[in-house]
Amino acid sequence: MATLTNIEAITNALKVAMARDASVMITGEDVGKLGGVFRATQGLQKEFGVERVVDTPLAEAGIMGTAVGLAMNGFKPVIEIQFDGFLFPALNQLITHAARMRNRTRGRFTVPMVVRVPWGGGIHAPELHSDSPEAIIAHTPGLKAVMPSTPYDIKGLLLAAIDDPDPVLFLEHKRIYRAIKGDVPDGHYTVPIGKAEVVRAGADVTLVAWGFMRHLCVRVAETLAAKNINAEVIDLRTITPWDEETVLSSVQKTGRLVLVHEAPRQCGLGAEIAAVAAEQAMFSLKAPIERVTGYDITMPLPKAEKLYIPDESRVTAAIERVMQF
Repeated sequence: MATLTNIEAITNALKVAMARDASVMITGEDVGKLGGVFRATQGLQKEFGVERVVDTPLAEAGIMGTAVGLAMNGFKPVIEIQFDGFLFPALNQLITHAARMRNRTRGRFTVPMVVRVPWGGGIHAPELHSDSPEAIIAHTPGLKAVMPSTPYDIKGLLLAAIDDPDPVLFLEHKRIYRAIKGDVPDGHYTVPIGKAEVVRAGADVTLVAWGFMRHLCVRVAETLAAKNINAEVIDLRTITPWDEETVLSSVQKTGRLVLVHEAPRQCGLGAEIAAVAAEQAMFSLKAPIERVTGYDITMPLPKAEKLYIPDESRVTAAIERVMQF
């Protein structure tokens, strides 16, 4: 057991996977000698060699397309896209090939690859460096996507993603790369893809979040406990397939649902969760479902970033509205 930051948990998971399975390799821009722009792969090229930790040209479509070919031919590539905004040039390869290959070949070929993508705001980065693209991925059949927020979950879900026979998007919130620490077991273990975590039990209102918003919601819940509002906090962890059973069970218990995410409101994942809750838990609801989200605009960097990203006051206000309804 060791106490690690989120970024250290990523490095540790990659090291464990590469030592355990010679078919696991890492590719991406500056992942080798530099160790990645956030240093997630630092030291791995020196330990495992230049043939398993490969620096690539600045060409996301090429990185993704090469990884698809590697995955179809016996390798388990883990590719790094430096920032969420750089994912878009690679979407053609990801959506039209990686996501469809199992179906296209009727199961003769699968694409066991992991795409690591730093995402999210709060670090005052320039344009294209602070978005939340999870809804695009969640809308694409054939892809799994996870967005863990603690060191334990990061290591366990990354190892599970590497073991998965199909492509997995592994989205890492930049704001909490080094701000969060936690105990992480040594060696290999997995956290199941598709299973949410009830972070805090409660009886009055259900909060569903992921990424940095998980930690924000826990802080809000602890503050509201002093006002006798007992909030249950669920970290979704997996975006697709998301854990309907855990969310609906909580909503049926509390009767109130508040969804919190950084992505724009329109067609965000919160809308899908709200729709499912309305369809399957309608008679348990005591108040309208609330969404606390980013706005339907480009994130106004850098000075207005704090106004765009949900904060404790906006989440608290939403909870108070459903409690007073």
